[in-house]
Amino acid sequence: MKIAFFDTHSYDRNSFTESNKNFLFNIDFHDFKLNENTVITAHGYDAVCVFVNDVVNEAVIKSLAENGIKLIALRCAGYNNVDLNAAKAAGIKVVRVPAYSPYAVAEHGAALLLSLTRHTPQAYLRTKTANFNIEGLTGRDLHGLTAGIMGTGKIGQIMAGILKGFGMKIIVYDLFPNAKWAQESGAEYVSLEEIFKQSDVLSLHCPLTEQTKHIVNHDTMKMMKSDAVIINTGRGALIDSKALVHALKHKHIGGIGMDVYEEESKYFFSDWSTDIMKDDVLARLLTFPNVIITSHQAFLTTNALKNIADTTMENIKAFAEGGELVNEVKA
Repeated sequence: MKIAFFDTHSYDRNSFTESNKNFLFNIDFHDFKLNENTVITAHGYDAVCVFVNDVVNEAVIKSLAENGIKLIALRCAGYNNVDLNAAKAAGIKVVRVPAYSPYAVAEHGAALLLSLTRHTPQAYLRTKTANFNIEGLTGRDLHGLTAGIMGTGKIGQIMAGILKGFGMKIIVYDLFPNAKWAQESGAEYVSLEEIFKQSDVLSLHCPLTEQTKHIVNHDTMKMMKSDAVIINTGRGALIDSKALVHALKHKHIGGIGMDVYEEESKYFFSDWSTDIMKDDVLARLLTFPNVIITSHQAFLTTNALKNIADTTMENIKAFAEGGELVNEVKA
């Protein structure tokens, strides 16, 4: 198998090169993203390996098929950037990594929450300049507050366990409730409206679908407590970003910690520190003292990188050998 990897960084190349010692595939790493302008570079390969911000729409898939691509291997869990119907029509299989390290993502969400509520970034910046003044750094206990978990898959369940460990009351929402887990964990399923109204902390862990796009919007944020905070380690488009800026400006919510952003593909994983940012919404979000943004790094642990590489390679091996594609994504 000859595989073209897109949107790769040093950590991708290191983890996949190590994993490939057990598979011996022919791999070429590209640092640019897959899109309509770069798809021509897939010519001569059997498969492409893509990440969350690669564009795999109908036009790209048509070109992939014309270039002889037979497999799209996602090295992530989400697949909202892939046109599955187009892939099916083109006869291209799609596989993913359904679980790499749910602990990595949940723990990063907890880190965002603690940093946000205890003003850790501001404190760090002060002490780096020998400023030991603690005025304006008053936080609040998480113990006794209510945590709302939206999406009770593996990551959501682990996040619920972490926050329960802080002494928080856990309420949850999911279109497909897991009653057995809720009973065992002490979590309580509530309606969509109630999770917005009751949560002091709202943590998003649901997939991005037509039903969940902009599930956090102007109307739902107005339901929230004025000091409630949102944590998003799921997908950026779960939140209407313009409505988020409005809610922060008018103090409808208390703050947000976000590892994803609705229009992140141009900016995340790149250095824009010496350039002009043209995304006015992202630029505005960066000015709020009660906003913490990380650049889609929740997955980035050594454990997760190894699991991503090994699972992706196993997916490709199964395809190459005509085996069962246990991690196939179908339209």
